[in-house]
Amino acid sequence: MRLAAIYPRAQRIANMTAAAFLAAAALLIAPVPTAWGASCPDVEVVFARGTGEPAGVGRVGGALVSALRQQTHRNVGAYGVNYPANKDFLAATDGANDASTHVQQMANNCPDTKLVLGGYSQGAAVIDIVTAAPISGLGFRDPLPAEAADHVAAVALFGNPSGRAGGLLTALSPDFGGKIIDLCNQGDPVCSGGTQWTAHLGYVPGMTNEAASFVAGKV
Repeated sequence: MRLAAIYPRAQRIANMTAAAFLAAAALLIAPVPTAWGASCPDVEVVFARGTGEPAGVGRVGGALVSALRQQTHRNVGAYGVNYPANKDFLAATDGANDASTHVQQMANNCPDTKLVLGGYSQGAAVIDIVTAAPISGLGFRDPLPAEAADHVAAVALFGNPSGRAGGLLTALSPDFGGKIIDLCNQGDPVCSGGTQWTAHLGYVPGMTNEAASFVAGKV
């Protein structure tokens, strides 16, 4: 009788153990829901590199991101604008389309992330297109809607070719009034009438630190 009484009890324990195992396995296999924003940085720098630099944010963009992290002590992400950055300057519109698309995606998926647009040399021209062109044209197919532009806290430009035209493109950016710092090193022939090519290569660390201070005050 004792053995007969033990078997049902053992069977119940085995059934309970099996049920617990299956429940645990189901938790491991089932996808874990992830809320939007789980991996969103506090700030993201969307930066277009200069001509000839390898893919990524480039030397100036990297220095800006590092300085901003040091000055704000916040989670600062970085996105390198995807475009050729070669001598085919008409391809700058490829970068403008990519930057605009990324900003819109971030505005939708990470609405609390403060976005910073930035560019160096040809990359600054890429960002000029994003901020100044409200409609499609000349290869620019994805203008930035005003509601997405509201997520951009600051714009930092270095060695901007439009500087030779008096910063015309930057001046035509009504949605970014007061958000733009457009830096031109003295003697830089790309953004001024200067003749010192070394000036175009001298934005790190002085002016990247200056721009980071400006941006830190906006984010």
